[in-house]
Amino acid sequence: MPTDPEALAEVLWAAGFVAAEEEADELLAAAAGDRARLDALVARRLTGEPLAWITGTVEFCGLNVRVDPGVYVPRWQSEVLARRAAALLPADGTAVDVCTGTGAIALVLATAHPGATVIGVDVDEASVACARANGVDARCGDLFAPLPAELRGRVDVVVGSVPYVPTGALGLLQRDTLAFESPRSYDGGPDGTSILRRVLQDARTLLRPGGALLLELGGDEADLLAPTLTDLGYAQIEVIRDEDADTRGLVALLTEADS
Repeated sequence: MPTDPEALAEVLWAAGFVAAEEEADELLAAAAGDRARLDALVARRLTGEPLAWITGTVEFCGLNVRVDPGVYVPRWQSEVLARRAAALLPADGTAVDVCTGTGAIALVLATAHPGATVIGVDVDEASVACARANGVDARCGDLFAPLPAELRGRVDVVVGSVPYVPTGALGLLQRDTLAFESPRSYDGGPDGTSILRRVLQDARTLLRPGGALLLELGGDEADLLAPTLTDLGYAQIEVIRDEDADTRGLVALLTEADS
């Protein structure tokens, strides 16, 4: 395998990797001059294995986040959600990152607000272990189940990149995505909102009045959820869009405490 960055980038480009130059640099850095190691790393990438699993890290909001093999890789599309959540979290507030994965979003919040309490939750034990390795206070369990009862009604921010791809659209994901990553990280049910709706409902028991709920989603899911948000006592609903005007998430404030 070539050790010249440009030549290696050509190999990756020919294999269909659009960010070939950046990937070549990362693979060369991970190999640290070991030619045999480089050959092994590139061979793994050419199968479509996620680059972050190979190098062991990914950059997210300017932070270097550890990514263990098998754990959902945080995407740049989630950065706008993380930054918005950090802006809404008080310096000494409390936040919960649901479906935390590597703990990337929780890590952004904790870094922005060292005095805040930030907890990550995930149903996958490997993800929880990875998040803890990233310094996140992570708990294992289904959605909010593992959180202590004393958090009820006291949380300032609930944020999450939960599965939201409609089941029928899973096949439209990048060809190598589900060859390596679990469908559980993506599958949001028939219309993509099954888990999102559970979070809307359950977050009411955690959020204080005025607390913020931020969820990643796409397509027309914000419109699908709008009536439910209103019925559950959320207000000031805002759709988060990226610089290309693509829908990336929503923000809503809880105006009525759960009884």
